Amino acid sequence: QVQLVESGGGLVQAGGSLRLSCAASGRSFSSPAMGWFRQAPGKDREFVAAVSWVGGTTWYADSVKGRFTISRDTTKNTVSLQMNSLRPEDTAVYLCAADPRGSVVLETYTSWGQGTQVTVSS
Repeated sequence: QVQLVESGGGLVQAGGSLRLSCAASGRSFSSPAMGWFRQAPGKDREFVAAVSWVGGTTWYADSVKGRFTISRDTTKNTVSLQMNSLRPEDTAVYLCAADPRGSVVLETYTSWGQGTQVTVSS
C-alpha cells in the first residue's frame, strides 16, 4: 500500500508561483510513473503533468505547458510540481497519483493523495 502526502498549496496572486510536493511512502515503494491531477469545483478531474520514474520522461497538459514543471527525486521518493505564471483558472485541488496501470495521462493510477488546495486570485 502506497501512501501519498501532498504539500505546498496555498493562495497566490495571478502571475505568481507555487511549488507542490508529494512524498510517497510504503513498503518497497515502486511506481513506473507519478502524476499530478487537479479538480476544480463542479468540474471533472483533469490531468496536469506526469513523470516516469526511470528516465524522467515528462508529459504535460496543453493548458500548463511552458508554465509548470514536474520533477522527481528517486532517492527521496518525492515528486514536485513547480507552477509559474499562475492564472485564476489554475485554481483547484491538486492531487498526486502513483502506480498507473495504463496511460499516465488518464486516471489509471491506483494510489492517490488527499490533495492540496491551490487558489489563484485575480
